[in-house]
Amino acid sequence: MSKLQPSLISSSTTSRQHLLKVCGMRDADNIRAVEALGVDWMGFICWQGSARYVGEPPSYLPQRARRIGVFVNPTIEEVQSQVLALGLDIIQLHGSESATFCCEVHAATSLPIVKAFAIKQQSDLERTSEYVDCDYFLFDTPTPLIGGSGKQFDWSLLDAYDGRTPFLLSGGIGPDDAKRLRCYSHPRCIGFDVNSRFERSAALKDLEALHTFIQTLRSHP
Repeated sequence: MSKLQPSLISSSTTSRQHLLKVCGMRDADNIRAVEALGVDWMGFICWQGSARYVGEPPSYLPQRARRIGVFVNPTIEEVQSQVLALGLDIIQLHGSESATFCCEVHAATSLPIVKAFAIKQQSDLERTSEYVDCDYFLFDTPTPLIGGSGKQFDWSLLDAYDGRTPFLLSGGIGPDDAKRLRCYSHPRCIGFDVNSRFERSAALKDLEALHTFIQTLRSHP
C-alpha cells in the first residue's frame, strides 16, 4: 500500500495542510450540500450496529469528495459488496481487525486502507507498529461500545507517535474547535474527522455549523 496517494489528496488540500473528513453521511440532499461546502472526504458507515448505517446507496453520492466506507469487523465479501454499491475510494476499518486482515482487504479491493485506533494512553500507540502496511491511521476516543463517543481524548498523547504512517485526528471534534485545530501541529497529521457534534439528527449534518467551522478552520491566521 502506498502512502499519501496524489489522487486521494487534492492540491487545494495540500496547500491547506489538513483535509477534512465528514463521517456518518446518508441523506442524499445533505450529502450534496455538505460536498458543496468543500469537504475532502465523506464517510459512509457500513456497519449495521450504527444509527448512521447506510442500508442502501443514497440517490446522490459525492462526485468530488472521496467516498470512505467505514466497517467494523467485516468479511472480505461484505467490503467488496459495499465497494461496488457505493463506489468507494477508501476503506476504513474501525473494529479489531488484524494487520493481516487489513492487507487482505487491500489485496481484494486495491483500495487504500485507514485503520482506526482508540487512544487512551501513550502505550496505545504501540499497536500501530503492527499496521505499517496501512495507508492511513485514524486516532479516536476510546468508548465502552463500538462507535464514536462525541468526546475528545488528550491530543497531546499523539506527541509520542513517531511512526511514518499519516493519520487523521478524530473523536468529539465540534464547532468550537476550529481555532484550536488551526493551531494543532504534528508532522504526520493530514486531516480531521468530524461527525456527531455537527448533527441535527443521526446522519443529518447541520450545514450552518459545518460551514462556519470550515470557514474558521481554513481562514488565514
